[in-house]
Amino acid sequence: MTSPFKVACIQVNAQRDIDGNVARVAELIHQARAAGADFITMPENVAMMGHRSRDIRGLAMPEAEHSALAAFRKLAREIGAWLLPGSLGIAADDGRVHNRSYLIDSEGEIVARYDKIHMFDVDLAGGESYCESKSFRPGEQAIVAPTPWGLLGMTICYDIRFPHLYRALAKAGASFLTVPAAFTKTTGTAHWHVLLRSRAIETGCYVIAPAQCGTHPGERKTFGHSLIVNPWGQVLADAGEDLGFVVADVDPAKVDEARHMIPALTHDREITTPELGLPKRSGSRPLRGLDAESRHVAPGQA
Repeated sequence: MTSPFKVACIQVNAQRDIDGNVARVAELIHQARAAGADFITMPENVAMMGHRSRDIRGLAMPEAEHSALAAFRKLAREIGAWLLPGSLGIAADDGRVHNRSYLIDSEGEIVARYDKIHMFDVDLAGGESYCESKSFRPGEQAIVAPTPWGLLGMTICYDIRFPHLYRALAKAGASFLTVPAAFTKTTGTAHWHVLLRSRAIETGCYVIAPAQCGTHPGERKTFGHSLIVNPWGQVLADAGEDLGFVVADVDPAKVDEARHMIPALTHDREITTPELGLPKRSGSRPLRGLDAESRHVAPGQA
């Protein structure tokens, strides 16, 4: 069993200025490291929050040229901590953008990449609507990546509404789940805490969810409340609505403890769907295969 460690969630209010956003985030990362954090996580769209599709596409960069990614890799080396830039806009070869989360080790090396699978295409009350699929290219692989403390399942924001993904990650060995987000004020007020606590309880995992807060370009308002939740569903830290960071102690032994008390991951039963009459699993199948960088769950498995 690995040793306990400290995790931090950075909470920011990103605008269109990539360099300015990175500078503000770096300051908070230094503060979180000084507070003892070993693993420091950042929200979705940490380097830029665009409003219009042309902004999102126009400010995306190829991975090899992305200034924010280079800055975060350098910072990880300087402070000797693991970093998770929640997501960056990476130019895709079809003109769209990958909404990509990175796991960076304390030497500044990229350990894993995850492209957001589920696109936030919704129409909310009061004319508030979003269509991520206009700008972003959906990912196709779920990711479980190694860390010094155990396996990490990587997700982004709207993914949280798809519990089968998190069950698949847990069955693949994940003890910790990251959910960098830019939840809207509307949906966050209604659902954020419930969704994150539910995924922790269902999987027996720690859930680490750094979030955007405040008002962004186009008058988009995000909810804040970066959360760290333990495997029993208890909120260990809540950043509220303001800029800053939270730190919490994470004990990998608590994962086994929760799963021993309620071993729901091993209690799947064959079920029959009324529409088709075919036997189906109530849970996801385990992961197949491991590459040099991270484990991948194929789309049909997640």
